[in-house]
Amino acid sequence: MRIVSWNVNGIRASIKKDFIGSVRKLDADLICLQEIKATEAKAKLDLPDYPFQYWNPADKAGYSGTAVFCREEPLSVSFGLGEHIEDREGRVVTVELADFFLVNVYTPNSGRGLPRLAYRTQEWDPAFRRYLKALEQTKPVICCGDLNVAHAEIDIARPTRNRRSAGFTDEERQNFTGILDAGFVDTFRHFFPDATKRYSWWSYMGGARARNVGWRLDYFVVTASFISRVESSEILSEVLGSDHCPVMLVVS
Repeated sequence: MRIVSWNVNGIRASIKKDFIGSVRKLDADLICLQEIKATEAKAKLDLPDYPFQYWNPADKAGYSGTAVFCREEPLSVSFGLGEHIEDREGRVVTVELADFFLVNVYTPNSGRGLPRLAYRTQEWDPAFRRYLKALEQTKPVICCGDLNVAHAEIDIARPTRNRRSAGFTDEERQNFTGILDAGFVDTFRHFFPDATKRYSWWSYMGGARARNVGWRLDYFVVTASFISRVESSEILSEVLGSDHCPVMLVVS
């Protein structure tokens, strides 16, 4: 089973950049999108290979939002974090399959100048961790998406310069460590513990992608007991169409 996660930074903009062609080449069984910035009706997306589509747009038009596309119908689908925290920004879609839950998330960005850092680190991150652990009481969890954090210095091209930038603050990085300490595995680092210059996001400014001045913000994180079923975890940096590239997990 191939699962792809991709922050498309606007599904309508991505469609104009051959999103459909890219999806066909990726040939995934499940596709998790973040930052769709549109409703299903406005996107007008033609993907007949994925008849089961679950969209969670934000209340605010043109902002945030997530979606999951499936070739086969899941056992159940839910939106948001339930009782753990209100989600009016369309940040989570969870689909239940026979052997695991798949959680697609677009974690809030702390923002330039860190205006949302307290909300992100003191409210959202703890609630999200509780949500994952609650699901795990039933079956293993695969969590994927734009987690808006570069966990370690190896995950960012310029760590010193960005020490207090959103996505690389000590608080955000410590909260990601908290997810790992709670019994989850960063699958990319499981397979490539020392790989350098492997990023999934590049600024549109200054030719950052061509120069590979990037951040690793997009992850697949799985329940530790499930890691034996993970065959590979890849960053597909050659795929264009957004300021993020897709990441892919293959499970047996």
